[in-house]
Amino acid sequence: MNLNTLARRPAYDGFARLLHWLIALLIVAQFVIGWIMPDVHRDTLPNGLIAWHLGVGAAIVAAVACRIMWRATHAPQPAELSRALTLMSHLTHALLYLLLIAVPLAGWANASSRGWAVKLFGVVRYPDLTQSGSPTGHALGDVHSVLAWVMLALIALHVCAALFHRVVLKDDVLQRMLP
Repeated sequence: MNLNTLARRPAYDGFARLLHWLIALLIVAQFVIGWIMPDVHRDTLPNGLIAWHLGVGAAIVAAVACRIMWRATHAPQPAELSRALTLMSHLTHALLYLLLIAVPLAGWANASSRGWAVKLFGVVRYPDLTQSGSPTGHALGDVHSVLAWVMLALIALHVCAALFHRVVLKDDVLQRMLP
């Protein structure tokens, strides 16, 4: 392997990139489902698109857990950025991880308070996070919705930053996460 090949190698390994793009795909699917599914009311049953929303949410929880464990044990090469860009990158990524945890957990707690089962692939049931009828669980449904919009805005910022690096700065930051 020559020095030029080594310099162009992605900073993230294949599994980290797979998890990144899998989570991105799941988040897109979740926003589409969340946008078109019916409103949830007191007597709503977890059927149709709502069941899909719960299932995709369970997959997001599993994928994010894998991503966090992998990231904790497989740190990528740091990007060569200015101090300000490094700080903004770390802050944005920390907030993304926080929201990738908080949004599904709030939705899961809300589902639990409604007596809805949250299952991975429709088979592996996740434990309830709140008791059925829990006022806290019901309130977390509103938190789930608000934080989802905050996450969408942060994802837009993340995508714009990647494009800024590619188009304006002409560095290799975007290529670090591409196959």
